[in-house]
Amino acid sequence: MKVGLYSISCSGTWFNDRPALTVEEFMDTAKKYGYEGVEIDLKRPHGSPLDLDEKRCAEIKAYADKLGLEIYATAANNCFASIVPEQIENELLYVREQIKVTAMLGAPVMRVFAAWRGIVKRDGIATYEVTRIPNYWGALPHQLHQSVTACLKEAVKWAEQYGVVLALQNHEPVIKDYRDMIDFVKEVDSPWLKCCFDAPCCGYYEAVQTDEYMRKATLDVGDMQVLSHANAEFRENADGSVEMIKYDNQMALTNYPMFIKTLKEVGYDGYIGYEFCHMPFHGGKILGYNDYIENQIRLAKKYFSDLIENA
Repeated sequence: MKVGLYSISCSGTWFNDRPALTVEEFMDTAKKYGYEGVEIDLKRPHGSPLDLDEKRCAEIKAYADKLGLEIYATAANNCFASIVPEQIENELLYVREQIKVTAMLGAPVMRVFAAWRGIVKRDGIATYEVTRIPNYWGALPHQLHQSVTACLKEAVKWAEQYGVVLALQNHEPVIKDYRDMIDFVKEVDSPWLKCCFDAPCCGYYEAVQTDEYMRKATLDVGDMQVLSHANAEFRENADGSVEMIKYDNQMALTNYPMFIKTLKEVGYDGYIGYEFCHMPFHGGKILGYNDYIENQIRLAKKYFSDLIENA
């Protein structure tokens, strides 16, 4: 199992104290802190199909190779849950072009959502709150499920064509539970659609972060797992050890120890990709990249490397 860094952490989404890092600066950061690979977000400023042609993809791939980093995955930000035909066609076109970019970058896996509500920015910092309740135009749950399944069945044809495995993330909305992710994968029934099972997406409350729940969920996903992310914050103790901390008092800590222990048990040898993917709000202040997020990237590598070694 290896530790990777997802470029959303450096994209300027969650900080405004400096400009977004370029793709090359992002990869330099991953290399600086000892990450073994990178996952590139397929939207601006890093990996949008609007900006990445074959030449630019070759440049990015060559830079990663020079640093000794694997581009192990890319990330779509798609929404297949809609009953509006124009929206669905736009999303399918978006994903098809992202698959092409993924192939040109040489990444074997592209993470996809069943649905994504998007973000908006306030004073240059992203927030989830405004889009927390997505608009599905009165669609019933079974209609959204059918829409997602139909889109995934179409997308896996392009995935096969370009040799890219799609990894469906257990991320809300629409997917309420990791078992929903498994159901979609089984319904599509293609070797080109697997799971991106993320422990924090099980939920930030105690009942779904117990050893029993996390172990069962990880075993249920089993060999369908091809990618995983980790979103957390950390502090470094005086003895150099790193521990996870809460960044919201209402949230339970993610049970990464049991998650990684069970991943090792089932033989998962892919990446745990760290992402700093929320507002860094502490002490009544919104912190930035220079004074907080970059150090979190450093600490995350230490935390997950130690956990993988000792779990």
